[in-house]
Amino acid sequence: MLTAAYFPPIQYFAALSASVRQCIFSSAPAVVYIEACENYQKQSYRNRCHFYSASGMQSLSFPVVHGDRTVSLPVTEIRVDYSRPWLQQHKRAIISAYRTSAYFEYYCDDLFGILDRRPETLWELDLAIMKFFIDKIGIPVEIRPTDSFSVPAGAVCGEGVWKGLPYCPDYDACDLRNVIHPKRPDDIMERLDMKKPYFQVFSGKYGFIPSLSIMDLLFNEGPDSISYICHPERALSS
Repeated sequence: MLTAAYFPPIQYFAALSASVRQCIFSSAPAVVYIEACENYQKQSYRNRCHFYSASGMQSLSFPVVHGDRTVSLPVTEIRVDYSRPWLQQHKRAIISAYRTSAYFEYYCDDLFGILDRRPETLWELDLAIMKFFIDKIGIPVEIRPTDSFSVPAGAVCGEGVWKGLPYCPDYDACDLRNVIHPKRPDDIMERLDMKKPYFQVFSGKYGFIPSLSIMDLLFNEGPDSISYICHPERALSS
């Protein structure tokens, strides 16, 4: 169970692939729930991401239309503010950071096409981007929005890679909504044995930087991204 996210961090997709692996010996399809009924939260991955630039790790965030009730509105009703030139700034930053990566030109037109359509709400923008990366990487998982808000009740997962993390009985799912957050470290990659580095354009200057947006992996590894996500032991070291 995850929140919506803008160019989500690689941990999101590590969690998606883990759900697929857990369903290999089950007749049930791999399903991941995305929280659609929560109120908007500032300073989160819902409207920001981290990427690798020539200056090291940088952040991108987009503004939302503010009103008296913004923080009390469900995330599906939060409108993106296109009156400010953030869209052009984000595209320029991504081009500058990844234009020399091996697969940037292969994916950039389709990805920028999502931004250029200017989805009205944060939810629509985030979900379109998430589904783009799921499709291009090739993770066989079904994304389902939640139909009601489930308050964390203190239950924890009792076994497997998610042992000790929050558990949501309402959706029978590991609850990562408050685990993966830009202001707090998490151990998702360690739990899934995905600490081995992959190639990054500027790693010779700053070294390997983990937990960046999934675009960092896709632009650098392209079709091999699925091997890193689903079979981390096969990943190539930078």
